[in-house]
Amino acid sequence: MTAMAFMQPLSAQDFDFKECVVTSEATTFQLLAPETARGVKVRIYQDGVGGKPIKTLKMKYVHGIWTATVKHRKHPLYGKFYTFDVTGDRKQWNETPGVFAKAVGVNGRRAAIIDMKSTDPEGWAEDRRPALKSPADQVIYEMHHRDFSIARNVNLDPGKVFAKRQSSEYPGKFLALTEPWAINHLKELGVNAVHILPSFDYASVDESRLGTPQYNWGYDPLNYNVPEGSYSTDPFTPATRIREFKQMVQALHKAGIRVILDVVYNHTFSIDGSNFQKTWPDYYFRKTADGQYSNGSGCGNETASEQPMMRKYMIESVKYWINEYHIDGFRFDLMGVHDIETMNAIRRAVDEIDPTIFIYGEGWSAGSCAYPQEQLAMKAHISQMPRIAAFSDELRDALRGPFNDDAKGAFLAGIPGEEESVKFGIAGGVRHPQVDIKLVNYSDDFWASEPTQMISYVSCHDDMCLTDRLRASIPGLSQEELQRLDILAQTAVFTSQGVPFMLSGEEMMRDKKGVHNSFESPDSVNQLNWNNTLLYASTFDYYKKLIQLRRNHPAFRLGDARKVRESLEFLPTQPCVVGYRLKNHAGGDAWEDIIVILNGNREAKSVEIPQGAYQVVCCDGVIDEGGLGVMEGGRVEVDPQSALILRK
Repeated sequence: MTAMAFMQPLSAQDFDFKECVVTSEATTFQLLAPETARGVKVRIYQDGVGGKPIKTLKMKYVHGIWTATVKHRKHPLYGKFYTFDVTGDRKQWNETPGVFAKAVGVNGRRAAIIDMKSTDPEGWAEDRRPALKSPADQVIYEMHHRDFSIARNVNLDPGKVFAKRQSSEYPGKFLALTEPWAINHLKELGVNAVHILPSFDYASVDESRLGTPQYNWGYDPLNYNVPEGSYSTDPFTPATRIREFKQMVQALHKAGIRVILDVVYNHTFSIDGSNFQKTWPDYYFRKTADGQYSNGSGCGNETASEQPMMRKYMIESVKYWINEYHIDGFRFDLMGVHDIETMNAIRRAVDEIDPTIFIYGEGWSAGSCAYPQEQLAMKAHISQMPRIAAFSDELRDALRGPFNDDAKGAFLAGIPGEEESVKFGIAGGVRHPQVDIKLVNYSDDFWASEPTQMISYVSCHDDMCLTDRLRASIPGLSQEELQRLDILAQTAVFTSQGVPFMLSGEEMMRDKKGVHNSFESPDSVNQLNWNNTLLYASTFDYYKKLIQLRRNHPAFRLGDARKVRESLEFLPTQPCVVGYRLKNHAGGDAWEDIIVILNGNREAKSVEIPQGAYQVVCCDGVIDEGGLGVMEGGRVEVDPQSALILRK
C-alpha cells in the first residue's frame, strides 16, 4: 500500500505519541495505525524477553487512534512489558514496542511500563543547562561513548608514569562521563559542549552478549526515544539505562558542559524490521515514481518528514529529549533528507522551550531523495532555515583535501588553489566583499545568513581523523610536521567566525590506523589512546590555549554577519597563505587589532601587515596571550606550516 492510501484522519492530528499512559486507576495503550488494519492487539508480558503474554487485549479504533485500557486491580502495571500486534489485510505485521516507546527491555523488542519519575537521579529537578549567550560561544567536542573511555584502563608501560593515571570504573558506558577523570579532561581542554554520537536504542549491538566484542557508531535506529542499552551497566533493567543517561547529563551540566544529541530520523536500520513499518506500512517512508523505496540515506530507505505524522513525530521526539533528558542541542544526521518546513517547525517548537538549544546538521543527503530538491534542508538552503546550522565541507576540504580522495591534499599539504575556500570558512560562510565565491569549492553562493549557521571543522567521526588524513595525503611527512600541521588546521577552525567543532582525541594526536569509515571497526581502531595525553603533551597544551584564546576574545566569535563584514579584513593571499585582521576592538574585544596568518607551506613566508607595534601571541606552535615578544608591522615572516597571531 502506498503512503497516500494511509492518509491519517484529521482527528488524529492532536496525537502526541503517548502510547502508554498510566494513571492511578488504569493503564491506557494508544497506537497510531491505519483504520484499514484488520485488527490491533496489545500483549502484556512479565519479562522483556521470552515467555508468553500474561494478558492480550483487543484495541478499538476511535477518532483515528487504536486504544485499549487496563483497569488496575491493586497496583499499576509498572515492571511489566508490552508489544503491539498489528494485522494487515495481507499479512501479520509482527509485534512491535510501538514507534514511541520510552522504556524497553533488552535489545528493545518490548516496551516497558515504568514510572519515569523513578528514574530521576537525586537533584534532577534542580538540573539546569549551562548558560549560552550565543551559539558562537560554543566549543563542540564530538565523541562516541565507547571510543572515549574503553581504553582508559590500558597502559603502554605499567612501570612508568602512565600507570598513575586514574582508571575508569565504567569504560564504554554513559557513567564514564560522570567520572572525575573525564570531567576534568573536558574542563581542562576548555570544551563547553559535547556532541554524543547516537545514544538512542540502536539495532546493531546485541545487548544480551556484551561480553562478545561488538562495535558500531549507532546510525541504525530501533527505538528513537530510549537510551541505548549497551552503554548502560544493565541493559536488562529498563530503568537503568534511563537513570544513567540522566546522571551523565547532570554531571556534565554541573561542569558547565552542554550535551548535544546526534539524532538519526532520516532512516531506520531496515524497513521490514522498523517499528514504523510494523505499525503503518509505507506511511513513514518515501518511494520513487516506480514504487521502489527511495534511498537518500544510503542505508536502504529514507523517511518522509513531509508526511504530517512523521513531521509531528520528529517534533515530539525532540521535545521529549529536551524535557525528559535535559538535552541542550541536536545534530541531525543527513539533514538534507528532511524537508525545510519540518526543520523550521522543529526550530519553532524548540524555541518555545529554550531558544538557546542549538540545532545543526549535515546539509546533504547520501543519495537522491524522492522529494523536490529545492524543498530539502540542504546546506545551500540554510538561509531559509533561520538559527539552524550546517557543517562547512568547504573549509574542511580546503584544509586537508576532498572527502572522496584520501590521498589528495590541499592547503595543509602546501598545494595552492584553496585559499578562497579557507577565507570563506574563516568568515563563517557569510557574504564578504573580499571572498570570491566563484573560487570557493562546492558552493556558488554564500549560504549562511549568520556565521552561527556554519559549523567549522576539519575532521569528525565519519572520515579519516586528522592525523591519518595528513599521513595519507602528504608523502614523506615527518612526525614533527604532522604535529605542526595538526595544530595549524585547528588554528584555522578555532579562529574562524563559525561554530568550532572537533573530533574527540584530536587533542592527543588520535589515529584510527588509516581507516576511513570505522563505523564497525574494533576498539583497537576506534579507541582513544590516553597515553597520548603525555606523549603529545605539547599538542594538548596548544589545543587548550587555542580554545582559551577563542573564549577570551569576542573578536573570534562575533556571531553577526554585519559585524564580520565590518571587522574582518583579509590580507592579500599567497599560495597556501591566508591572513586577516580583526580590527577596531572587534566585538568589544580588549585588543585593538588582531592579526592571524596561516602558512601551509614547507618554507617560511613573508607577509605584509599594517604598520605598528604588535605583541606576538602565537608563533611556531606556541601560544601565550601574555606575549612571546614584540614585532613591528610592515613585512613579517611566518614560520613553515604554522600560524602567526599578533595583537596591537
